[in-house]
Amino acid sequence: MNKYILIGLLFVCACGEKSKVPVVGFADAFQDNTIEQAKRGFIDALKKGGFDENEGTIKILYRNAQGNIPTLTQIINYFIDQDVTLIAANASLTAITAVQRTKTVPIFMMVAPTPALMRVLDDKGNAPANLMGVGENLDYIDTSFLLIPKIIKPKSGDLRVGMVFNQAEPQSVEAINRITALAKDNHITLVSLPVNSSADVQLVTSALLNKDIDAFFANPDNVVFSSFESIDKLCKQAKIPIFTSEAGLVSRGALVAYGADIYQWGYQAGEQAAQYLKSNDKAGFHWEMIKVRKRVFNPEVAKFYNLSIPSDFQPVTAQ
Repeated sequence: MNKYILIGLLFVCACGEKSKVPVVGFADAFQDNTIEQAKRGFIDALKKGGFDENEGTIKILYRNAQGNIPTLTQIINYFIDQDVTLIAANASLTAITAVQRTKTVPIFMMVAPTPALMRVLDDKGNAPANLMGVGENLDYIDTSFLLIPKIIKPKSGDLRVGMVFNQAEPQSVEAINRITALAKDNHITLVSLPVNSSADVQLVTSALLNKDIDAFFANPDNVVFSSFESIDKLCKQAKIPIFTSEAGLVSRGALVAYGADIYQWGYQAGEQAAQYLKSNDKAGFHWEMIKVRKRVFNPEVAKFYNLSIPSDFQPVTAQ
């Protein structure tokens, strides 16, 4: 056989093999140390499932919208134009944007609430057929919030707890409504203020801390995630401990949490994605609930506030 023909055939074969490598479009809504744990878990699960970029068994297109919604939309559109095998959607804004832009490309969500809380169900109450990955409801918030009266004694009268929430995020609004009712039933005074973006957080948090609160509750909110260091700094200056339902925030300065392990959240979504890549068939795949929740506390923060933590909570180290 002519050597040039042989080389050509080998080139065609190589290109054909290359085209079989699955491509994952991984989108972060914003830069954040907590949701970064989910990304790491997702990629680790893919590797364990046999899909490793270093070994050439998968290609990952990574983009970060840096909190900008138009940029996030452009990223999802880019993934669709690139004909990615699946979209990995990290945080609720990414999942919602992806669902709005495609009904065919499989979407594996993480660090996101249930489809109902994201308000992406159809008229019959069904989640999008291409929405997979891992979601969370708000049931665990009750346990998280009610940790506060077990650890904090009010300065005077009823316990006063402060919160900020993003009015534009459905799960944040659902959370504040749920906590408002929970606080009333447990004789806790809830002081809440809305924020529109990360740029508002410092000013709004400062105003909240001037309302004589005993504790701050960091709810599942993307603005809280992305601005947590600012919130933590202000709360420590005011000697107001932060409680949260997000275990990933404890290593960043919150006192205590009962909630999802963010790394395991991403890992669970990655396991499902790896199974899908092996089968290349959507049949039998759908979104599922988070499986791993943790009770954790930050020993350094507990010492700073001179507070005792229940013995069933695991210590975590600061980042």
